[in-house]
Amino acid sequence: MDNFLGHTIRRFLLRTLFPAESRVFEEAIMIGKPEDLLKGFVQLSSLPVIYTKINEAINDPQSSMKDISDIISDDPGLTSRLLQLVNSAFYGFPSRVETVSRALFIVGTRQIRDLALATSIMNVFEGIPEALVSMESFWRHSVACGLAAKILATYRRCEMNVERFFAAGIIHDIGRLVIYKKIPETAQAMILRCKNHGEPLFSVERETIGFDHSELGRRLMQSWNLPPSLEEVVACHHSPQEARRYPVEAAVIHVADIIVHAMELGNSGEQYVPPMDEKAWQLIGIPTSALSPTLDQLEREVGDVVQSLFGKA
Repeated sequence: MDNFLGHTIRRFLLRTLFPAESRVFEEAIMIGKPEDLLKGFVQLSSLPVIYTKINEAINDPQSSMKDISDIISDDPGLTSRLLQLVNSAFYGFPSRVETVSRALFIVGTRQIRDLALATSIMNVFEGIPEALVSMESFWRHSVACGLAAKILATYRRCEMNVERFFAAGIIHDIGRLVIYKKIPETAQAMILRCKNHGEPLFSVERETIGFDHSELGRRLMQSWNLPPSLEEVVACHHSPQEARRYPVEAAVIHVADIIVHAMELGNSGEQYVPPMDEKAWQLIGIPTSALSPTLDQLEREVGDVVQSLFGKA
């Protein structure tokens, strides 16, 4: 029996005997590769315009600090979020930063660009079914992961831009939102299987649709033309040893993700703490004595940082 005929008969039987399951099957057979889920998703067709403008200005030798400040200031929402973040426990500056130009001077242009990317992407996804995941809980998990990654990165003395770890942490599970948006019934079935059988959600994704949210996130990073470091970190945050160019960055996000799951700081759909790569801590290259103060700092600061971005802790 050829594949087409087999699918046709199975679809008929599912619709007739198990109408609830038929929708899940039909969603699944429509997917062959990650790009199939990204097709027709208008919100994902391009990166938030404000980030593109900031990046172009930073890379233009003719642009000044004022030009970059003006681009950010033209977006009141972004301006508010950035200033609230800069004035939160994320930085802990002794005096208040009142203007974008001052923030750029103190924090740095590339660092502000990475913060702008992280906070802008939060506005891309709307209409995710609440029955699948609470968006408040999803972003709390993502922000907490970004904060944990930033804290871990500060123990690496050679790191000059720890904000890039914050940005990577915020977007590490972004592929999962595409799954929730495009194939909600299949997503619900996968989450239920995890609850019932104690399996990691990313493993169930691979078995059900042929790839997981990490690979889907990689393809989204590629379509947005984001830096290769972000692309690889998103793709390898469950398997940092597979990272070829940025294994340290992938390992930092991997460990941060596990820490946040263990501390139950929000949830992106995963029902259990994911397994930890045995070489991840070694890849990061920081002493084990850094773990305890990292947990303490994360617990102290996460509420303030989440509130600075969403108005609620």
